[in-house]
Amino acid sequence: MITLDFKKIGGLIPAIVQDYKTGEVLMLAFMDQDAWEATLDTGNATYYSRTRQTLWIKGKTSGNIQLVKEIRIDCDDDTVLLKVEQVGGAACHMGYRSCFFKKVENGSTRIIGKPVFNPEEVYKK
Repeated sequence: MITLDFKKIGGLIPAIVQDYKTGEVLMLAFMDQDAWEATLDTGNATYYSRTRQTLWIKGKTSGNIQLVKEIRIDCDDDTVLLKVEQVGGAACHMGYRSCFFKKVENGSTRIIGKPVFNPEEVYKK
């Protein structure tokens, strides 16, 4: 059994998510013990939503699921790196492929990339 250290930040560990083919960083999320076990059991990236205070299966609403291809654990056993196949093309709830679509330049930010989907249509907000 793999033992991770969930004690340092209130029962959560950071999960860095990367495209398994390109290495592009797609997002950062958090996992609790249940999310970790669900990810291992299903092969689908599952996180803990700090906003909703519940498990969050990535892509359950949007269809943009993450199929886990490889998992790495850091030296302190308190952070995971998920290398995933991003099904549907977008990891970001704002419709972009990566959550890191804002580039800092000359003291301001610039949007890079184009949305893959319209979040208002997908999430019906």
